[in-house]
Amino acid sequence: MASSRKSQQSPNSGKRIAVALSGGLDSVVLLDTVCKAQAKNKNTEVWAFHIHHGLQKPADEWLMFCEKLAKKYKIHFDFRLLHFSTQENIEARARTARYEALADLCNEYGIEDLLLAHHQNDQAETVLLQLLRGSGVAGLAGMPKNRELATQDHQITLWRPLLEQTRKELEAYAQANKLQWIEDPSNRNSKYRRNAIRQKILPALEQIQPEAIVNMARSATLLGEAQALLDRLALLDGKTIFVKENIQLKPLLGLAKKDMPAANNVLRYWLKTRGLGMPSQERLAAWWQDLNAVKADAQLEWAHDVQKIRLWRGLLQIAKAEEGVWVFKPILSNSLILGLPKAWVEEAQLKGLISQQERIGSEKIQIKANTPRKTLKNLYQEADMPPWERQAPLLYIHGELIAVAGVGVSYPHLVSSGKRVLPKWTKA
Repeated sequence: MASSRKSQQSPNSGKRIAVALSGGLDSVVLLDTVCKAQAKNKNTEVWAFHIHHGLQKPADEWLMFCEKLAKKYKIHFDFRLLHFSTQENIEARARTARYEALADLCNEYGIEDLLLAHHQNDQAETVLLQLLRGSGVAGLAGMPKNRELATQDHQITLWRPLLEQTRKELEAYAQANKLQWIEDPSNRNSKYRRNAIRQKILPALEQIQPEAIVNMARSATLLGEAQALLDRLALLDGKTIFVKENIQLKPLLGLAKKDMPAANNVLRYWLKTRGLGMPSQERLAAWWQDLNAVKADAQLEWAHDVQKIRLWRGLLQIAKAEEGVWVFKPILSNSLILGLPKAWVEEAQLKGLISQQERIGSEKIQIKANTPRKTLKNLYQEADMPPWERQAPLLYIHGELIAVAGVGVSYPHLVSSGKRVLPKWTKA
């Protein structure tokens, strides 16, 4: 994921909000209304964020269009460029990556409120899609007007201020205000289910029932209220099941034996709070079959919503594949902390003798004084690291193993005086 900042932050800015700007009709209308409101409230600083998926040829033109639009409104602008190594499950991966990129931009600029341009037609399409998938209450509730976006840095709230406006109303506003926007040619491709619903199903339903879109959106709101009650129930049922961000298997199976709908509700609530989509009924049934058959202390892994759900030591947990880099942190000269000689590290850097390598299986390292060198397998077991974290990268300098992420640094290479640095594995 790459970025190119197109405007600089104001040194004396007030409240900051951001608009996710694709360049399409809905986001252009949203940006126009936000900027007009901002003109009356000078304490609000507006940003426009664009996500360049790189999946279509005109994507570069869309980026330029959004940049020019931001300049026209005299607001701040930045974007993220996404890279996809495979086309497998591209829609789900693009959606997940888009929200991660938007959260990254919000974190960078200290923005707590992010506005999305979903409208009433989008909501109706979502309800129909979820209905076709056989979704439960959570799926049929569609998109909420606002929700918290999970991020490690600070709280971000997603807002959908156009959710009660139809596309026809947005078109009328755009024409009345002489707005320009871009059309995504993929929106006309009916091989995608959402497009087929938009082009064929919704017009047919409106002929049968003129208020079909409004009524489906209303149903989504009512189901959202019902889901809020189910979430409260999940918290009550999950008091002995939830452990931090994980789930204890034994009490979950105990609840399932007494009340399977309640256990399903707990599991769905957990997935939602962890930012994952709802599983189909078939997938959920397959999970329960696995959980009931698994032996004590056995390991289990499921792929779901571009993430991995793993069972280890009786805990269900979600493990994201994370990338990172080795960073050399300087140590204060008067500190008692041991570190690597800074000059030695810098010399190795200049000569290109620092490398990051994957684990092979026979590596050994000494990480404490007066202890023998041990295999990584033994060190991982002593550190009680889950199996999937045992593939963390190894740091080599001058061909020697110097550090292991999550384990430690080679003790014989550490010094207590002079300029020194400490290698640290930092997740990207």
